[in-house]
Amino acid sequence: MRKKNTTKTKMNNPERNIISLVGEIKNLARVAARQYAVEVVSIVNEKTRDVARIERCLDGLLDFCFDDEALALYKNLCRYYFDIDPAATASYVNAYREMWDSPLPEKG
Repeated sequence: MRKKNTTKTKMNNPERNIISLVGEIKNLARVAARQYAVEVVSIVNEKTRDVARIERCLDGLLDFCFDDEALALYKNLCRYYFDIDPAATASYVNAYREMWDSPLPEKG
């Protein structure tokens, strides 16, 4: 009796693989948001003006802004950063828009 090839079985059902992958990505985003929350709270509470630290956090969070919790952290840190460097903050807002916002439908 031949063993069933589990890799081949998985390949026969791409929908299930995609659903599983989406679940894993959502779980990863939840873990990331919890970890970044500690850093965002620390930055804000310490009133740090360490631009490199703030931007490192924003750069990392941006990858997870499809998640509502990560997006809330990103927005909170952008609001905080605005008083330090408005131009840099605007670039982070634009980076979010380019990466995650849906384009507006054209009128006409």
